[in-house]
Amino acid sequence: MTTDDREVRHLKIGTLNVEIHPTRKAAGAAAAKAIAQALKQASHKGADIGVIFAAAASQRDTLRELIAINELPWDQVQGFHLDEYIGIDADHPASFRRFLRENLTQRVKMKEFFEMDGMADDPVRVCRDYAHRLQSANPQLCLLGIGENGHLAFNDPPEANFTDPLDMKVVHLDPLCRQQQVAEGWFKNLSEVPERALTLTVPTVLRVPKLIASVPGIRKAEIMRATLETPISTNCPSTILRTHPDATVYLDKESASELEGV
Repeated sequence: MTTDDREVRHLKIGTLNVEIHPTRKAAGAAAAKAIAQALKQASHKGADIGVIFAAAASQRDTLRELIAINELPWDQVQGFHLDEYIGIDADHPASFRRFLRENLTQRVKMKEFFEMDGMADDPVRVCRDYAHRLQSANPQLCLLGIGENGHLAFNDPPEANFTDPLDMKVVHLDPLCRQQQVAEGWFKNLSEVPERALTLTVPTVLRVPKLIASVPGIRKAEIMRATLETPISTNCPSTILRTHPDATVYLDKESASELEGV
């Protein structure tokens, strides 16, 4: 799918690039094209390519468009993901492992993909081991979403720390984050949503050289205004993206609808 460049708005907020596309599908296609270019460029070095993937409804169009692109160097990709609930198994409809299997890892043949085990007896040890593996892979690319409370991965405002000494940790999910999961249809009611999760921390995400965030839909309009227009603070963790040297957020008209002057 192609989109007339005249239909795309480009903004620069701090160092953060923002693209506003006419539709959700067009935004996903543009993000996928950028991911594909980054993978091809990284493949020329001849080494493995560490990539962190987000698992959320916001990622569906991007992943669908990405796996349709031919001749990508998947055989060099070492894949990781951002977060996972504690206490639900990989077959649960809301499991991020299941989401990534259905939308990515069962559709392309990566060199490796490392799943977070949310059912392990010792979540702290899972964090330590996963962080070590991630450090060894030295990821070059990270796909992101932004939560309705501004979270990056599962770093909700009460848990987000821009100078976190940990690379990965166990967090408690705040009510707005948990309610979003119900509103998106992953759980029937709030009581079903786990209260704890595993997540990469904000500094871990920010160390990745290239960030690509897909944030479509009207439910994200308010938080995108906050992300781009309010002071950088853990009150809205996604504001920190405005300091990253190579980050781009892909919006559609709905998610950009509350931005001033757009």
